[in-house]
Amino acid sequence: MVPTLLLGVTPSYAQLASIGPGEGQVDIVAWAGYIERGETDKSYDWVTDFEKQTSCKVQVKVAGTSDEMVSLMNEGGFDLVTASGDASLRLIAGKKVQPINLDLIPSWKTVDERLQNAPWHTVDGVHYGTPYQWGANVLMYNTEAFKGSAPTSWNVVFQEQMLPDGKSNKGRIQAFDGPIYIADAALYLKAHNPELGITDPYELTEAQYKAALDLLRTQKELVQRYWHDAMKQVDDFTNEGVVASSSWPFQVNLLVSQNKPIASVVPSEGATGWADTTMLHANAKHPNCAYLWMEHSLQPKVQGDVAAWFGSVPSVPAACKGNELLTDEGCKTNGIDNFDKISFWRTPVAKCSAGEACVPYHRWVSDYMAILGGR
Repeated sequence: MVPTLLLGVTPSYAQLASIGPGEGQVDIVAWAGYIERGETDKSYDWVTDFEKQTSCKVQVKVAGTSDEMVSLMNEGGFDLVTASGDASLRLIAGKKVQPINLDLIPSWKTVDERLQNAPWHTVDGVHYGTPYQWGANVLMYNTEAFKGSAPTSWNVVFQEQMLPDGKSNKGRIQAFDGPIYIADAALYLKAHNPELGITDPYELTEAQYKAALDLLRTQKELVQRYWHDAMKQVDDFTNEGVVASSSWPFQVNLLVSQNKPIASVVPSEGATGWADTTMLHANAKHPNCAYLWMEHSLQPKVQGDVAAWFGSVPSVPAACKGNELLTDEGCKTNGIDNFDKISFWRTPVAKCSAGEACVPYHRWVSDYMAILGGR
């Protein structure tokens, strides 16, 4: 269902009718690990060949949160952004991204049908981007602290308790430094406090929202650090005694590759997650290179390599077979079977799908900042 915030949004930008010569570069706002040119590991490089084939130099600005992505796109100067669902609808509503011409992206037809018309990038039948990767916000944990037994609930980051190693979780957990994390608390309450009547963690009444904030205030007493920098979280799990947190598969894979005692799980309550879309800025200076990149990003080799590096699931199912880096088991390992367990990030709006009043995102922003500040 299209949020009321976005009803009436119609294409207002002149789409490219055909792809002309590349402009020489393309500027992309992306999540960490999403666009690699082999600088960290030469095996993971889906930029160099693109640059050779198109003469479009890829420039990347890494963003740590969806709010940062929206801010950067509002400032301008970028062609593309790998936006999650809690940013994409805001960008569409703010007319910061433009509808795309699917005729210029031949590989669109290879995209997972569950994602082709997803409500976080499709409004009134109009597509505002190409699906890139998706996955769950997993519970990452230290296997030594949990004595080899995977935690089965998110309660290890929401409620004070003794962990299997005989120590309290207080001061040893982290939480995501972004207002959308309120949905994680709501998802937990949906399972453990059914009397609240939560059906969608992004559509919260005042009472449901208050319960989520109360839970997050309790959690504040346990948190060692609120994270948004993936590499900082890797360091915290390595050197600062952190043993459990919501995380991305990217950090899990990186720590495992370093032989750290780390694993991850999607607990019984399910998980929030992200299905990211490559979106074209309304005033893109390099639209030809941008369209060439969007087509390149959907190639099975690229999709598989990104999934192998980040720990995500490709938006192109064909990428799950025959990729040397991902392997034929990689998509299963990365959670392709978890699709129905994930509550994908979405921008909360004031009027929910059933017509009732819900708490809009601007409240989430101010209230989560207050919680981080101890209020």
